[in-house]
Amino acid sequence: MNRTTVPLIAGVAALVAVTGFASMSEPGASGGTTAKAAAQLPVERTSLLCPAPSTSDIAETAYTSFTPVTKDTGTSGKAELVAAGEQSTDAKKDDKDNKDNKKDSGKDGKDGKDGKDGKEKPVLTPKEPGKPVTGEASGAESPALVGTAEGRFAPGWAVQQTTEVEAGDGRGLLGLACSAPDTDFWFPGAGTAKERTDYVHLTNPDDSAAVADIELYGTDGALKSAVGEGVKIPAHSSEAVLLSTLIDEPQTDLTVHVTVRSGRVAAAVQSLDDTLGGDWLTASAAPAGSLVLPGIPKDATSVRLVAFVPGEADADLKVRLASPTGTITPAGHETLHVKAGMTAAVDLGDVTRGEAGSLLLTPTGRSTPVVAALRVVRGKGDAQETAFIPATGPVGARATAADNRSKGSTLSLVAPGRSAKVKVTASAGSGGGTAVSKTYTIKGGTTQNVQAPVPSGLKGTYALTVEPLSGGPVHASRMLEAAEDGVPMFTVQTLPDDRGTVKVPVAEQDLSVLQK
Repeated sequence: MNRTTVPLIAGVAALVAVTGFASMSEPGASGGTTAKAAAQLPVERTSLLCPAPSTSDIAETAYTSFTPVTKDTGTSGKAELVAAGEQSTDAKKDDKDNKDNKKDSGKDGKDGKDGKDGKEKPVLTPKEPGKPVTGEASGAESPALVGTAEGRFAPGWAVQQTTEVEAGDGRGLLGLACSAPDTDFWFPGAGTAKERTDYVHLTNPDDSAAVADIELYGTDGALKSAVGEGVKIPAHSSEAVLLSTLIDEPQTDLTVHVTVRSGRVAAAVQSLDDTLGGDWLTASAAPAGSLVLPGIPKDATSVRLVAFVPGEADADLKVRLASPTGTITPAGHETLHVKAGMTAAVDLGDVTRGEAGSLLLTPTGRSTPVVAALRVVRGKGDAQETAFIPATGPVGARATAADNRSKGSTLSLVAPGRSAKVKVTASAGSGGGTAVSKTYTIKGGTTQNVQAPVPSGLKGTYALTVEPLSGGPVHASRMLEAAEDGVPMFTVQTLPDDRGTVKVPVAEQDLSVLQK
């Protein structure tokens, strides 16, 4: 036996003795062992981060929190959304400056303090799963928020941030689903043209600083920028980086790549346009050979597709539109060639022509991973407004869109392959109302804008939860609109799987293995 093998075996044996051995057997089986299926259990902790909503003094922001009711979660748990500057209790013990500041904090509860320990009051504190809770903020000083949900509030927790800006640069309805921290993000569809003001917001939820790199890719490839390297995001803080400060020449079409060297962050791009309004651009789904971009508004006057290939091989994509009656190919835009390392963009015009639609991108030959997003415009002349639709994954087991109103919410469902049956549940309202559910069948290769159910006796806002029941994969998005002075303000949020459950292998200790 090789000498190096002996200590290795001894080390493994010691580890098994400490941790036990996973023995998985089928009841009644004679001889041998058969692995049991992993149990699908609800997650016990969820983190969500919301970027600072606006730099406008007239911005009005609404926050809506919702956790769908999930089986086997127990009765304990809590959730809250607080300002990003508020550190955890453990971190404060080691921070002398914070201790000193706390002595002078508002003891009578003024300035948003709770009057007990100087901490800011949470913006949101949900009371029970199945019922939304709302909060508000005004002006340009509203901070980024850090949220944590535990126990019965964790599985599927969703928080929507919706900001209305009536005038000025980027006026419109800016919405996003607050997201979990991660380490890698792709944003095709950003820009630094003279009429654009785009920021990438980086929010760090942890007790130590995070370090991120921001890479930019234009239509001719990578754009050199030392400024975007090693961006430090302090603990429990958020940084907004103006993209135009990272490069010299304006770029109409950009792909932004955020990678995290240490720690983790949540990232989103806020795009403001002088004439076309503004919205949040959230990250595209992970690079894949085929992509779905769901929920193009039926009255879209302009649709621009932006795609990027992260790898070293070019991509040739078939472009199709899933309409209410089937899949069609846009005239003049049958395919899109994307060179490796370069951003490609194409104007599709009013591709939906008055019908609901979703864009499907598939390889014409060899599959090459790509990322993509749509920039969608509604309205004409001075009354135009913009939103973004990034490529997104399927709903999976369940997905939720918070902050729906009695009017102005449109749910879009697309089955890119086989037909599918879907259950949509409208929760109780934040101020009252009874939850209701409806079932829909989506034919393969079609997009349907369904008449979403509304809670009976609705007061306030409510959440929509989508659960596929049978058939093929379903992709979804929700459009929220609020017309203001003739401007069709709107925002679109995609609905990927909420990752509310996780597979846990069935295991038991079996020390008898050490005797074999």
